[in-house]
Amino acid sequence: MTDHQPRKTALVLGAGGFIGSHMVKRLKGEGYWVRGVDLKHPEFSKTCADEFIIGDLRDANFVSKCLEYKGPYPNNFKYEVPYKLIEPFHEIYQFAADMGGAGFVFTGENDADIMHNSCQINLNVLEEQRKLNETFDGVEKEWTECNRPKLNYKTKIFYSGSACMYPEHNQQDPKNPDCREKSAYPANPDSEYGWEKLFSERLYLAYNRNHDIPVRIARYHNIYGPEGTWHGGREKAPAAICRKVAYADTVDTIDVWGDGEQTRSFLFIDECIEATRRLMDSDFIGPVNIGSEEMVTINQLVDTAATVAKKIIEKNYIEGPLGVRGRNSNNDLIKEKLDWNYVMTLEDGIRRTYNWIMGEISKELYYAEGDKDITGKKYVAYGNCGK
Repeated sequence: MTDHQPRKTALVLGAGGFIGSHMVKRLKGEGYWVRGVDLKHPEFSKTCADEFIIGDLRDANFVSKCLEYKGPYPNNFKYEVPYKLIEPFHEIYQFAADMGGAGFVFTGENDADIMHNSCQINLNVLEEQRKLNETFDGVEKEWTECNRPKLNYKTKIFYSGSACMYPEHNQQDPKNPDCREKSAYPANPDSEYGWEKLFSERLYLAYNRNHDIPVRIARYHNIYGPEGTWHGGREKAPAAICRKVAYADTVDTIDVWGDGEQTRSFLFIDECIEATRRLMDSDFIGPVNIGSEEMVTINQLVDTAATVAKKIIEKNYIEGPLGVRGRNSNNDLIKEKLDWNYVMTLEDGIRRTYNWIMGEISKELYYAEGDKDITGKKYVAYGNCGK
């Protein structure tokens, strides 16, 4: 570490999103200097990043600039320093992707955008990092502005993969899905989103083998919690269910896609961040599952949200995108390699998520004389408060 880089640095790509914004908070709490990058700022809280850059990671030139650390100065990204003072980040967290819940991923209408956008981002990150690394190998090259000495570290890149890459044929039994890491092949994801995640996972491993770029790869299983998308079509099941229950009367009925017997496990955001940090601090490359083994049906997820809300909720089953019949994390490998396992129960996590969504709904209400809102206060509704 050089004199002008006194502490660890991290670049968080997708820092305006759910997991990325939480990772920024964690890294700042650990004393990192953090640059966040995304197409948008975090929707539900102010970023904690030392510097937040708005831009499109599908643009290779933009990515190249994002990868350059120039010292802990204000407006670091635009700060002009001698080329020889530019350094790579210690760690990169790659969360940026074109993604959403089942209503976005499984309709088939967004397949081309999902595959093109996410693949382009990952290709740019790896290739531009490879180019930057080559300027620090101590060998003079004609295309560099100067010959820079070797560093005593190499940038480590975390890639956030997904359990959606597991084969469809291993997830047909809702009571006994097989999501062990070694079950990934022969490959047969049930969506183009899953195929993209599998390709990108292999892309990171290839750059690790061929270009000696340190990588860490996780397969996330349904991460949820406060400050995640909760309406608009890209929300995940826990947020969607909590929203529907929040808007429901004390005794009411909500719509559920399919028969509600499809199974999933859901991991609370704080535990996801902890497991990810352990993976980054380890010597284990992965891929490794990061998820909960508390498998429930969607019907049970609804019942859990209803219990938290102290409401009686019936289900109205309708057609909708479903994904595989069953999916549950298998944590044997992460227990062995990282000595990590989830702690929070689904009910505790749903309670925190439900209470946060209730608060967000209340923000969309204007308090005045009239009917009472779901918090017991009086309001006149404005804006988009529909179910």
